[in-house]
Amino acid sequence: MKLFYSVKNHIFILSNTLFFKVSVRLNIPSTWGADDTDVLLEILAEFNVRTTFFLCGYWVEKYPEEVKRIHAAGHDIGNHGDTHAHGAQLNLEQNKQEIMGTHEKVRTLLGIEMDLFRPPYGEYNNTVITAAEALGYFTIQWDVDSHDWMNKGPRYEINQVLNHKNLGPGSIILFHNDAKDTPITLRPILQGLIDKGFTIVPISELIHRENFTIDHTGRQHLN
Repeated sequence: MKLFYSVKNHIFILSNTLFFKVSVRLNIPSTWGADDTDVLLEILAEFNVRTTFFLCGYWVEKYPEEVKRIHAAGHDIGNHGDTHAHGAQLNLEQNKQEIMGTHEKVRTLLGIEMDLFRPPYGEYNNTVITAAEALGYFTIQWDVDSHDWMNKGPRYEINQVLNHKNLGPGSIILFHNDAKDTPITLRPILQGLIDKGFTIVPISELIHRENFTIDHTGRQHLN
């Protein structure tokens, strides 16, 4: 079993939520704070871009109004585990509990059923993937890391994304919602991606959900 990035001629910006590693982290996980959430939402709206925010359960509990605003703006809400635990160190039932902890909190708050899971730390093994599959989740990984968490400065971050060796159709780019430089770099990165001819879409519109195979790099291909 493998997790996958995806395909189609689009780029996906993944957000991790709390760890919002708000993957923009176009994969934007939300696991950190929420100070920059509104700024990031404003910038995404300027470009008419919808993306995917992967949220941790504790972030959902702490920042429910931010979660509502993300959802109201039309972005995907994905699951980033309840406590941002190391899934490879957990057994099957513990991994299921991590996933369902966030699932129940988001369902109670927003009335939606999530089916996209981004493992904390990008850490996975067969047990993690099996747990996600058993709960009806597609497991997502990135192939372009913005390195926003390294705090190396705007110029470095912009170059890291726009000139990344893996950047191409179907790429998933990882950002975090509360990284120091992302509010500065997001506009030029989005514009750079558009100038390269990419269309930015949420993961729900990027992946294939049936009749696909996965190659050795983790990419999906329609049968």
